[in-house]
Amino acid sequence: MRCHVAFTPAEAAPASLGIVVDVMRATSTIAQALACGYRRVLCCAEIDDALALREELGDEAITGGERDAQRVDAFDAGASPREFREPRAETLILSTTNGTRSIVAAAAACDEVVLGALLNLDPVARHARERGEDVTILCAGYKGAFAIDDAYCAGRILRLVDGTRTDAAVASEVIAECFPRPIDGINARTYGPPGLEEDIAWVAQESILDVVPKFTRMVGPAAEVVV
Repeated sequence: MRCHVAFTPAEAAPASLGIVVDVMRATSTIAQALACGYRRVLCCAEIDDALALREELGDEAITGGERDAQRVDAFDAGASPREFREPRAETLILSTTNGTRSIVAAAAACDEVVLGALLNLDPVARHARERGEDVTILCAGYKGAFAIDDAYCAGRILRLVDGTRTDAAVASEVIAECFPRPIDGINARTYGPPGLEEDIAWVAQESILDVVPKFTRMVGPAAEVVV
């Protein structure tokens, strides 16, 4: 079993299992939404695609997301996991700056794609161990560049998975070892607008959700994720 980490979506490489990580906040939010009762999340790269799907699905769906950590005005909700503690519809249509784009990219490169975060750390690592096949952790990063919080989360996942490591996988584990407290690993990244402190504290919680969100199919331009 070979373990690799792609620090940006551009580095995505084919693998039997791809684990997408956007700990702050897309993969954390998707895990939260599915754990609380949303039937599925449709992940869109573009705002216009999300709005078109919302028009098509009607009351079955709500939209959520952000650009540069600010809620999209035309959407029903933002991208905070704290907004999705109770379902408001069957379907959440989500579009974010980095994470949803990475999910769409991973779906094109890997045989199976699941979503990882600290919130579902143990279930995702257990899934990788049970698969026992080559795994690539795809970090969403920030606008195509390296983001240390995603690399930290990737390292935390790999510490629970056996297998041969690429240099990138070793580097992610070194980063994880530098931050004994999860919140410090998340705060290692410099975030843009103020006011994200509560979300940072939320996504730093470990293994409180027993879900492994999985990509199932493309619904038009959107990647469908369910449990």
